[in-house]
Amino acid sequence: MNLSLSGKNALICGSSRGIGFAVAKELALLGANCTLMARDEKSLLDAVKSLDTSLRQSHEYIVVDFSHAMDVKKSIELHVAGEPVHILVNNSGGPPAGPITEASIDLFEKYFRQHVIGNQIMVQACLPSMKAAGYGRIINVVSTSVKVPIQNLGVSNTIRGAVASWAKSLSNEVAEFGITVNNVLPGYTKTERLEILIANTAEKRQMIMKDVEKEMIREIPAKRFAEAEEIAALAAFLATPAAGYINGTSIPVDGGRTGSI
Repeated sequence: MNLSLSGKNALICGSSRGIGFAVAKELALLGANCTLMARDEKSLLDAVKSLDTSLRQSHEYIVVDFSHAMDVKKSIELHVAGEPVHILVNNSGGPPAGPITEASIDLFEKYFRQHVIGNQIMVQACLPSMKAAGYGRIINVVSTSVKVPIQNLGVSNTIRGAVASWAKSLSNEVAEFGITVNNVLPGYTKTERLEILIANTAEKRQMIMKDVEKEMIREIPAKRFAEAEEIAALAAFLATPAAGYINGTSIPVDGGRTGSI
């Protein structure tokens, strides 16, 4: 099984910490040259320094705020002008918790631009070099809510579903060029976002955070939250030559929690 990413250039969004950083670490271990993108330069610098270079990989970073689409466009176009991208990992912070009935139009528009429009900008910039190489992997870190909506995440459920439909449409158009498009659907994962979700739920329901955690874990057959590295393992596999015939899929990594086949 060919899992080598030697000579491949990967671009990982939202990769200064959490799942994005875990994905970058796995891709580097498989031999990829990684470019990390996020808005916190200090965290990016620390992250890049920690990536594996034992196979003579070279790593770099780009400072960008994904909530500003035009800044993203300028940054990615400048980057691809200098080097090809073979692997693109779209990963960006999700909308805040809350019921859909109370969500503002501005909130929908903000996160639609950040996720759907942002992903489109990234893909359009990277596609030419993927087509030229006859090799491309577009991996979107989304959410299990594209299969079963998650309570109190109304805007997130909506936007994540839009990303999944966008990705499926894209996968049909680029497959003939040796490019695959797949979605990784993390379940409850030990990240800052999960901590915020737990804190918000606890405040709204007037509970202590530990009790909220216990309730959430009871819903998971594995009876624990995921580690970021467990999500990253699937993303890394999808980036490899071995996964070349996996295309247009949405794969949960959730300990069995998602209530659908």
